[in-house]
Amino acid sequence: MNLTRKSVELLAPAGTWDALEAAVEAGADAVYLGGKHFNMRMHEGDFNFDDEMLKKAIAYTHSHGVRLYITLNNLISDEELPALRDYLRYLNEIRPDAILVQDFAVLKLVRDLCIDIPLHTSVMMNTHNAYAIEKLKEYGITRIVVGREMTLSELSLFREKTGIEVEYFMHGDMCFSESGQCIHSGVVFSQSGNRGRCLKPCRWAYTLIDEKTGETLDQDGPGAYKLALKDMCMYRAIPQLIQAGVFSFKIEGRMRPAGFIRRIVSTYRKAIDAYIADPNGYHTDEEGWKKLYDNRARDFTTTFAFGQPTAKDIGFTGEREPRFFSDAIEEAGFQDDILNQERAIDKENAPHRTLSVRVNTVDAAKAAIDNGADAVYVGGEAFRPLYPWTLADYEEILAYARGKAKVVINTPRTTMRRECGELEQFLNAIRDKDFDGIMVSNLGSLKLAQSLTHFPVQADLSFNLFNHLAAEFLKDNGLTMATSSYELSFEQLREIVETSTLPIEVVVHGAYEAMICDHNIPAMSLPHYNELDNPEIMDRHYALRDNAKEVHPIRIDQYGRNHIYFAKDLCLYPYLSKFNGVASYRIEAQDYTPELTALLTKAYREALDNLSAGKEAYDELTFTKIKEASPRQLGLGTYRFRQSRNSI
Repeated sequence: MNLTRKSVELLAPAGTWDALEAAVEAGADAVYLGGKHFNMRMHEGDFNFDDEMLKKAIAYTHSHGVRLYITLNNLISDEELPALRDYLRYLNEIRPDAILVQDFAVLKLVRDLCIDIPLHTSVMMNTHNAYAIEKLKEYGITRIVVGREMTLSELSLFREKTGIEVEYFMHGDMCFSESGQCIHSGVVFSQSGNRGRCLKPCRWAYTLIDEKTGETLDQDGPGAYKLALKDMCMYRAIPQLIQAGVFSFKIEGRMRPAGFIRRIVSTYRKAIDAYIADPNGYHTDEEGWKKLYDNRARDFTTTFAFGQPTAKDIGFTGEREPRFFSDAIEEAGFQDDILNQERAIDKENAPHRTLSVRVNTVDAAKAAIDNGADAVYVGGEAFRPLYPWTLADYEEILAYARGKAKVVINTPRTTMRRECGELEQFLNAIRDKDFDGIMVSNLGSLKLAQSLTHFPVQADLSFNLFNHLAAEFLKDNGLTMATSSYELSFEQLREIVETSTLPIEVVVHGAYEAMICDHNIPAMSLPHYNELDNPEIMDRHYALRDNAKEVHPIRIDQYGRNHIYFAKDLCLYPYLSKFNGVASYRIEAQDYTPELTALLTKAYREALDNLSAGKEAYDELTFTKIKEASPRQLGLGTYRFRQSRNSI
């Protein structure tokens, strides 16, 4: 690779005009910033640019030979869509160099409105496999911001295979969860991290405990702030970044002051230029490093760039945490004043209301089928100590379900190179079987499922369905049903169900993940953790207890990912009469025993059948049995709120 000044883009953030000028004067090749609405930094009213300032910012950067990208990278609810249309038309007039996007509704509107501005995927779209790129290119995506969990070696292979331009976060504040897969703030506070309002539960203090006994396990651990990832700093790894094929070096920090931006941009500018001028003779400028280090907020890490982070990458003590956005609070139980006041969804019901159950074992699948499930979702992640489903398991449940219920294959929510390879072989192995469908969690899995099988394909939770246009996007791409986001309020869900032409599935009961993480939390917190000496240590059910005494179970899947659950399981049994026109009522039983799966399936089956017959769905005795049998307390999650706070 023969490097020139145009081989690499140094991309700087700006939240104010002063910061914009500082970035340009310090040598940024491009700047990214947000308008007053529709972006991932919605907390601070003094930051971001109004429409007139956006126009001036574009003129200013272009006059200095600098590109300007506008972030339109949060999830958008139906009530925001009219304003979004107007905003896109305005952006098409003022001509930024690109728009960063997360919500599929933006991709659809850009096409429908004939917007011809280049599109970049936000990191929040969680793009992490080559198959997804094939689909995104169809919608004008010219660059992707890869997931933070991708190592540089994986990124290099990914870049070579796809040929797409890659942007990489190389300095600044990093999320602990996979991007787009953290709903903790949205469910607990109605301030969604996917909508630019994250209150950072990852920066809370936690105690690691044994979930079953409540025993504290980390008395000798390094500290309480177990999810507080240090700030990314790739200054000492500029050669590795460039040689891996990264084009755009992205600095995080749209809420940072001008002096901070100027110092970081100028320091990286000097180092990048030095490497390009003489790669063979390049060495780290220690003066530049000292400038960054002495002025750091948090301590530094390279996160996943060179492998999985360890304890050294976490700010366990909290000493260098610049700001705590929230404190732990008790999760919602049945504070249902708002939900009870809401009018029911106004959409015709099918004569028979469909009940689907996501299960973890063959026995649980049989229990669901025996108690009235219309469909069972099988496979996907398996949480230790359970094992992944085998081909023989699938054959067994297909035979058992024949004539009784549909069997839909579930797939992993994250499908990086390893998972894609395994999924491709698996789909080839079962393509001639008589499964009734396949459920996918990202555009790459969708591409594989459609190319390798004939099964109907439906969208799982990771698509973050937040408006009816995103549902139309999925329908346009061949999906037959989609699961609504957990972060929607009832009012926002009602709008989607009433408007969408794509059938919408709603989870009505179950344990559900607040975060999905590629870190090994027990290993980072326990000084004597060693899975090579004691593999069974991964089979223990760990949990995080926060300062509100809420206990968040941790489940470890076959890929080593940690799934952090909410302290309370979702339960909408008392409110089913509100949920009309839903294509499928879903129970998340992946963390339940076959016995509890049977009880829940029977209870919801009877309630839905009563609704179909015009009878009362709710039964007090049944509800009591559900509460007594549940492994955790129950609650109604985000349905306690009027809306997930929007961005207009």
